[in-house]
Amino acid sequence: MFARATRNQRPERQDISHERCHNHFRREAAARCPECRRFFCRECVTSHQGRAICASCLEQLVPGRASAQEAMQRRGLRTVGSYTVRCLQVVLVMFVLWSFFYLVGRSLLLVPTAFHEDVFSLADSWGGS
Repeated sequence: MFARATRNQRPERQDISHERCHNHFRREAAARCPECRRFFCRECVTSHQGRAICASCLEQLVPGRASAQEAMQRRGLRTVGSYTVRCLQVVLVMFVLWSFFYLVGRSLLLVPTAFHEDVFSLADSWGGS
C-alpha cells in the first residue's frame, strides 16, 4: 500500500488505479485484500468486520461457512426449482384471467338485445348523435 521510504521522506501512496482485479483482469481494482494482498474489483470483495476482504480469505477466516462452490450449487438447484414454480404460477394466473374474461363475455351475451336498444334511444333524447 505504501512504497518504501528512505530516511526523512514520507512514504508515497501506491496508485491503485493502475492495478487490475485478480479474478477479472479487464476490471480496475477497487480494493486490496489485507490477508492475501491481492487486488480485487468491487464485485470480488466484501466487507467483513470493517475491512474489504476477498471471498477466499473470508472462507478461511469464518469457520463453518460453506465453500463458494457449494453455495453456488445449492443456489443453482434452488433456481431450477423456483423457475418451475414460477412457470406454474404464470400458467395458473393466465388460466384464472382467461376464465374471468370468458365468463364476463358469456354473461354479456346473456344480456337481451332490447336493453341495448333502450340505451341508444336515451342517447338520442340527451342530444347525442
